[in-house]
Amino acid sequence: MTKLSDAEAGALAFLDDAHAPMLAAIESWAGINTGSRNLLGLAQYADVLTEAFAPLGGEIRRVPPAPVEAVDAAGRTFALAHGDNLHIVMDRPANKRVLLTGHMDTVFPADHAFQALRWLADGVLNGPGVADMKGGIAVMLWALKCFEASPFARQLGWEIVLNSDEEVSSLGSGPLLAEAGRRCQIGLTFEPASLPDGTLAGARKGSGNFAAAVAGRAAHAGRNPEEGRNAIIAASDLALRLDALKGPTLSVNVAKMDGGGPNNVVPDTAVLRWNMRPSTFDDQHRAAHAVADAISAVAAAHDVSIQLSGSFARPPKPMDAHQQKLFDLVRACGLDLGLDIGWRDTGGVCDGNNLAAAGLAVVDTLGVRGGSIHSDQEYLLTASLVERARLSALILMRLAQGAWDGHGA
Repeated sequence: MTKLSDAEAGALAFLDDAHAPMLAAIESWAGINTGSRNLLGLAQYADVLTEAFAPLGGEIRRVPPAPVEAVDAAGRTFALAHGDNLHIVMDRPANKRVLLTGHMDTVFPADHAFQALRWLADGVLNGPGVADMKGGIAVMLWALKCFEASPFARQLGWEIVLNSDEEVSSLGSGPLLAEAGRRCQIGLTFEPASLPDGTLAGARKGSGNFAAAVAGRAAHAGRNPEEGRNAIIAASDLALRLDALKGPTLSVNVAKMDGGGPNNVVPDTAVLRWNMRPSTFDDQHRAAHAVADAISAVAAAHDVSIQLSGSFARPPKPMDAHQQKLFDLVRACGLDLGLDIGWRDTGGVCDGNNLAAAGLAVVDTLGVRGGSIHSDQEYLLTASLVERARLSALILMRLAQGAWDGHGA
């Protein structure tokens, strides 16, 4: 354990009175519905965050999303709209640059019943996005305020990406994350802690969402069924083959099938949707080849055509030596603040997967402590606000002082 230097302790005192303004910001932000498809709400929140982050002094720009296509229930492709993203750059002649990321969107659309805040107990705030991750954005903002007021600020450059579509796989913001990642060496993402005690997420599985549009041939179910090619049967065969691929290092969830029609018509259209989560890059490559083989076999067996869409938008994030060294730094910073921080592997994914794929060492659960995310029981432990802001501010100070050299242990 290393003790806080006088300069570090003095700089962290900036956060001594931060609890009330941090909580007030979160309460205000949670009042703006930012479901991933609520483009008006996301635009409003982006305006609010632009004003909130402007005093840091970085260059702020709104970045439109990259074009994204999706497949509808009839197998037709259509343009899928996403909100703009915020990109903030503090460019300094420093050897290191940190990329801090957070997401503006939540999983609760504008017509969802969960829109209001309430106190579950003293210090336990329930509300949409209070943990995931409007609380995390507050931690990021106040950590940067503290760091920028410190004597170490000029020794570290940083960039911020606040995207609008993390909860729907960051398809529109993925290119921006990759572009920023190429200029940085370290990634800090402000998802809520993996457990309410502050445990971080370590290794993460990858994730891919896919859709297979099956085109068969319609026919009368009584007069000439043999001339039909049943898209529902073909899609069902594919579903069983995909399910058979799952194992200890690859999870497969066949989630939905669209298609069919009147009972007296052989269905000529079906769309099958599924998610795959590989533990390693080898598992991902094997899964991709296995899917291609399954599609080819089903198309031949049922005399149908199958169009595959989707990708592994979140590559696996293994806990290698590159990642371990940054986790060790975070743990050391925690100990110096009286926090005993551990980590655990998880099947969940986030933008940390994308940053790791860009070559960064990443810690991606530096946000608030809380729980029950993605449900109407989501809660924030408000005692974690200043606690986690101090942790991230100290990490930034230590990085500025050269505590991480970019090489594995």
